[in-house]
Amino acid sequence: MIVVTGATGNVGRALVDRLLAAGRPVRALTRDPQRAGLPDGAEVVRFQPDDPAALFGGATALFLYAHPRAADLLAAARAQGVRQVVFLSSGMIQEGADETHPLHVMHATVERQIRDSGLDRTFLRPNAFATNALQWAPQIRAGNTVRGVFAGALSAPIHEDDIAAVAERALLDGGHEGAVHRLTGPAATTNAEQVAAIGAAVGRELTFAEADPREAGPELFPHVPPEALGRLLRTYEESVGVPPEITGTVEKITGTPARTFAQWARDHTADFTGPA
Repeated sequence: MIVVTGATGNVGRALVDRLLAAGRPVRALTRDPQRAGLPDGAEVVRFQPDDPAALFGGATALFLYAHPRAADLLAAARAQGVRQVVFLSSGMIQEGADETHPLHVMHATVERQIRDSGLDRTFLRPNAFATNALQWAPQIRAGNTVRGVFAGALSAPIHEDDIAAVAERALLDGGHEGAVHRLTGPAATTNAEQVAAIGAAVGRELTFAEADPREAGPELFPHVPPEALGRLLRTYEESVGVPPEITGTVEKITGTPARTFAQWARDHTADFTGPA
């Protein structure tokens, strides 16, 4: 049995689908099983960290994200017989990184807790997620202009299913114990180019209208805590014109090249169409 935390998230849901397709038993943890919409083949369990036997009984492996109670979960998992953990960390964890950044602190803390747990471990460190582009979906559903910051900010966004594909191999194949896999998409693309690619996918010509970052607020970043927005904007600014890290890890591990942002946009056309 493989336990998947964050099973209704973008990566977790894709991983559940992959493991079931491979014929592996999956226990999908979610806060609201009735609304999860997960496949019938998964054992969907309410995520209650205070009931470890229900979460990890009979399981041998765990896919984990940076949960604030990760240390408790790891201890409970080990006590119930789990031997392996694959952790969805962050590409921000690298030499020379800003160790005061909240995302760095959060993921580095869980990585340390996993190392201390004694479980076999694999760390996945993806950089930019292609799904970050979903922040533009309300604007694209409403019209053909996307207002955003730093049109020239460069990244190599990775498809969430490519992350899940690497996680699947780490969980099912030997040889990933102690490994750190840095994951990216296959090519650099600017924010403006991403908007154009979404336009091509939905059959409309979209325009990126660059906003003054000093005026950016909740209307552009509704899901970003106000206290974190300034740091996020600096990250965007620092990436303008700077080639991003690009790895071949997805193809090396899965045998299939990482998908382009254009392919991601085609896979997500439904998210950008329909009523505003």
